[in-house]
Amino acid sequence: MKSKFRVKWSNSAERDLVRIVEHISRDSVQAAKKILQKLHHEAEKLTIFPERGRIVPEFERQNLFIFRELVVSPWRIIYSFSEESVHLLAVIDSRQNFEDILLRKIMGSGVD
Repeated sequence: MKSKFRVKWSNSAERDLVRIVEHISRDSVQAAKKILQKLHHEAEKLTIFPERGRIVPEFERQNLFIFRELVVSPWRIIYSFSEESVHLLAVIDSRQNFEDILLRKIMGSGVD
């Protein structure tokens, strides 16, 4: 099946991914590599069917339907898409409070 969409990682999503990999690699470099590969692999699947992710529930309650998420447990890949591209916005740990993480990102603290 041919890819229709191009996946683009935002700087914020890339930083999230680096933090995840660095944290996991403290215990196991092998595990960190596997997680990195898994997150990239799942994100790349969005090139064919970006609608597969659900609308982010926290945004849906606010009537914001343009943000979707792909759950790769325990992480959530937050994204939006247009006619040609999938824009990966964040990779967050689902065990943390989504609103707190979002507020820190908006406020620019960079501490996730």
